[in-house]
Amino acid sequence: MSIQRQRRPATQADVAREVGVSRTLVSFAFRGAAGVSDETKQAIFDAARRLGYRHNAAAAALASKQRTAVGLYLLDLRNEVFSDVLNGVRLALPQARNRLILSVSRSIGGEDQGAVDSLIEARVGIIIAATLLDPDDRVRELAQIVPVVSVTRRVEGVDSVYPDDRAGARAAVEHLLELGHTRIAHLAGPHIDGHTVRRETYERMMRAAGLTPQTVAADDFTQEAAERVAGQLLGGPDRPTAVFTHNDQFALGVRETAYAMGLTIPGDLSLVGYDDSRTARLHGIDLTSVDLHAVELGKIAGSVALERLNDPAAPIADRCITPQLVVRNSTARCRR
Repeated sequence: MSIQRQRRPATQADVAREVGVSRTLVSFAFRGAAGVSDETKQAIFDAARRLGYRHNAAAAALASKQRTAVGLYLLDLRNEVFSDVLNGVRLALPQARNRLILSVSRSIGGEDQGAVDSLIEARVGIIIAATLLDPDDRVRELAQIVPVVSVTRRVEGVDSVYPDDRAGARAAVEHLLELGHTRIAHLAGPHIDGHTVRRETYERMMRAAGLTPQTVAADDFTQEAAERVAGQLLGGPDRPTAVFTHNDQFALGVRETAYAMGLTIPGDLSLVGYDDSRTARLHGIDLTSVDLHAVELGKIAGSVALERLNDPAAPIADRCITPQLVVRNSTARCRR
């Protein structure tokens, strides 16, 4: 006797694939939420009928409660800029409605899909990501699974909240040029989508000034990665008189290496970081740094996330804020 295999019931994911939209948009259409056009809603309902999908209102109600949670992906909590983003996100989220679920990656080794997967498995309604190291295409693919707000990095086609890195890097390099430095080096991060603007701006400004760029790239974004290459940066016969680094963690790595080599800051070496972390402001460190306003970035990202949850069909958010150079005691006029 043959047994006929029972056909798997159609799901919202099947309907989403049929129409070419996100599963979240299908869910909103069946719930009658705002933000779904009449044309898209009709296409979803027609596809549901063709596939034999039956909407379960009780399950949808349960899912809708779960999907109000906001996932926050942080690259590395050892870097204070990410804890500042966390504080900003907390300020933006109403405590009574939206749970915040945190997942922290480790920047060593680059991509960490596991940290993102844990948020998807937690059934969050949206992910605020500060900062994904995946290529832009993979970030856009992730945003098809669950909406994403990219923080500190602009990704075309994805809600993004980020600093104007061209303006920030330009302010840093102009400051060193005005102090008379001509041998200015840059300690860059790995060559990753969305993380090259500071390097590109530095190199363009050096050439525009008739100077030769000197760029050394670390293999990660941590202080330890900076220390691994800082000796190469400072040990040559034409040692730079100033260094502009991709972030404050790098600046601290250069600082430690410089002191180990018997150099003084700013006497022998002027140093400019990027982030304006709390460590940069400590007495005795007094690091000149570009303030990217991390808490404000987090607040804006939290607001964008809530807007996206309320209206999944809203236009893509593109929020850029202008950084500010904060001059402290790690930079001085060039003495040689």
